[in-house]
Amino acid sequence: MKIAFTTSGDNLDAALDERFGRAKKFLIYETDDGSFIVLDNQQNLNAAQGAGTQSAQSVIRSGAKVVITGNCGPKAFRALNSAGIVVYNSNAPTLLAALIDYTKGKLSEATTANVEAHW
Repeated sequence: MKIAFTTSGDNLDAALDERFGRAKKFLIYETDDGSFIVLDNQQNLNAAQGAGTQSAQSVIRSGAKVVITGNCGPKAFRALNSAGIVVYNSNAPTLLAALIDYTKGKLSEATTANVEAHW
């Protein structure tokens, strides 16, 4: 299964980004073998509008079934939810710490967006 993490880094030691739509990158982690790829999200960093929805489309295309991020706005949450992707909010300092929390069942599934649009 693939997990998408929001980040500005290139590996599991990188910081978890607190923003979904305007995250600099997404690290797509494959739980089956521990491999990962990094997707650039630069085009949405300064988007006037639609950053969350466009970022959600990138994650959907990646094949991820789970997103772990600091915060997720309403449009992105709706798009991810509609695609069957489960969102978890985390305040872990690194992707590895968030992954450990996820695998230990310490993260709760988000049932709605936790920030307002254009956050």
